[in-house]
Amino acid sequence: MPRYAQLVMGPAGSGKSTYCAAMVQHCEALGRAVQVVNLDPAAELFNYPVMADIRELIEVDDVMEDESLRFGPNGGLVFCMEYFANNFNWLEESLGHVEDDYILFDCPGQIELYTHLPVMKQLVEQLQQWEFRVCGVFLVDSQFMVESFKFISGILAALSAMISLEIPQINIMTKMDLLSKKAKKEIEKYLDPDMYSMIEDSSNILKSKMFKKLTKSICGLIDDYGMVRFLPFDRSDEESINIVLQHIDFTIQYGEDLEFKEPKECEEDKSALVDEYFQDHVDE
Repeated sequence: MPRYAQLVMGPAGSGKSTYCAAMVQHCEALGRAVQVVNLDPAAELFNYPVMADIRELIEVDDVMEDESLRFGPNGGLVFCMEYFANNFNWLEESLGHVEDDYILFDCPGQIELYTHLPVMKQLVEQLQQWEFRVCGVFLVDSQFMVESFKFISGILAALSAMISLEIPQINIMTKMDLLSKKAKKEIEKYLDPDMYSMIEDSSNILKSKMFKKLTKSICGLIDDYGMVRFLPFDRSDEESINIVLQHIDFTIQYGEDLEFKEPKECEEDKSALVDEYFQDHVDE
């Protein structure tokens, strides 16, 4: 039987560890066994039990304190991840060989790991060799995405991971519970965005004709091919968590032998579901 994995990615502070903790609690309530592996060698605290912690293999602080290496925080993290890639046997031993495993991998936030460095791609290929069905889960902080030019930057970061890893990817706006009523209403348009309207929103900010033309090309590419959409994630709302989980489960076909069904909000009525979510929360 296959095994299942979520690669939980996103910039530092986007809520990756909080997402993992909320997902574990939600699955426990459903009677599902979900494990978490910490892959951030610079992690300090997280609110979930781990089945494996990369800091048992190597830790950023130890690398930075090594006088022969003399790395800073970013260089130290890259060194740790490259060391990890050369020691996948440690991860294999930690995971064991249990069929039907469902693992959340809490990944580091440094964007270079998903752009020009091969480490995460190597991890994906290794997991696939171990018969994991892997889905990328890319998180962005909803508080960061309430302005059009920041939203476009977030989309490009998500695209970088998607193109680099070549796996199905679900993009999520986190920390919805921290938004004000006004911000919740404003951010609705960014969940299923009209990228051409983003061009108009950005026109007053971008003064350079060259960058206006570049922004128009990027927005047109994303809109024409429907490359990026976002789901809202509110850790205080079980329905919000369940919607995200259903999308991911469908993507990796979790429990397909149990006649797993497509998420209840199909593409054609997805906008109606989003409207309902926001109506409930704006009225609170």
